[in-house]
Amino acid sequence: MSFVLPHDWNQQLREELEQPYMQELSKWLDEEYRQETIYPPKDDLFEAFRLTTFADTKVVILGQDPYHGPEQAHGLSFSVRPGVRVPPSLRNIYKELQSDLSCSIPDHGTLTDWAAQGVLLLNTVLTVREGLPASHQGQGWERFTDAVLQALQQRDKPLVFILWGNHAIQKAASIDTARHCVITSAHPSPLAARKGFFGSRPFSRTNEFLQQQGLTPIDWNLDYLDIFATIKEDISKIRS
Repeated sequence: MSFVLPHDWNQQLREELEQPYMQELSKWLDEEYRQETIYPPKDDLFEAFRLTTFADTKVVILGQDPYHGPEQAHGLSFSVRPGVRVPPSLRNIYKELQSDLSCSIPDHGTLTDWAAQGVLLLNTVLTVREGLPASHQGQGWERFTDAVLQALQQRDKPLVFILWGNHAIQKAASIDTARHCVITSAHPSPLAARKGFFGSRPFSRTNEFLQQQGLTPIDWNLDYLDIFATIKEDISKIRS
């Protein structure tokens, strides 16, 4: 497997991709994909970077690792493809969105519209074995996502980092809070959501910060699914 990031990400992280640990991770993943069922599919591994460029990133939503059930993970944290049942964690995210901004709860789980507005939907670990959460932790992805966050921090424009769950919150120590907004809470999973996720108001707090910086706020409303964007995404994959 060869690691090549889309758009301007590859230029920003080329040296990181050439590090020995990334070469080892690449070889290890080749074997994992060959011998096991791994999510997301190879073609979707860097989907978050394809839909949200380095230059356009305004917000980072950081989760832990991808969904580990069939047909769920497609390279964006917390998102699933059109037609796939909304997972419990995402249902809780929608509940908080409704409570925070009075947005209607959508009937789908596809977050590509957020990505198109500059929300980088990233996990601390980018792959997982089917049915085995956290099975790809400690293989190198955590170091790579550290490098992604460091590259983003070095830009001139301030960012919002939304960190959900302990694995994501550990990244907060390396973020310059004097320049960037960091919003942390419990993970939105059913086991943890009532321990601080509900009532954390991440969506309105994000927009308040962006507006303070003179940046366009995110339209978090997902009441309708942008069918045309989905069709264009599918056509783009076919052509590539």
